[in-house]
Amino acid sequence: MKLSNTSQYAIRILTYMADKQDTQRINAKDLSQTLDIPYKFLTKIMTDLVKVGFIVSIRGREGGYRFEKEISDISIEDILKTFNDEIKDEACILGIGYCNNTCKCALHDQWLDSKIALQKMFKESSIDTLVGEGNKV
Repeated sequence: MKLSNTSQYAIRILTYMADKQDTQRINAKDLSQTLDIPYKFLTKIMTDLVKVGFIVSIRGREGGYRFEKEISDISIEDILKTFNDEIKDEACILGIGYCNNTCKCALHDQWLDSKIALQKMFKESSIDTLVGEGNKV
């Protein structure tokens, strides 16, 4: 299982912003350069993050972005849902449409425990749990 580039970047952006939270605002150009994310792609992601209320955009010369929502209230699951990247209950790991107990793929039973563990981790992990010294973003 691999997260989409958009979800990966969104998690990295929010984690970096949380780590630099003592700064009132962070501008898109700095984020783009620091995190090595293409500027246009980053601004699209930021627009989506503003729309769901995770961050707020501050206009003007001293503008940038800051958190609108508490970082402890932004789960990885919330971010993945924003970008339609969550692990769906009946999505087949082999990509064969829907997969459940009555209609199983070859890996269904082996994947089930791992899928449940990942869903739990995404739900219980918030941005504040990702922030820390030495963590790479």
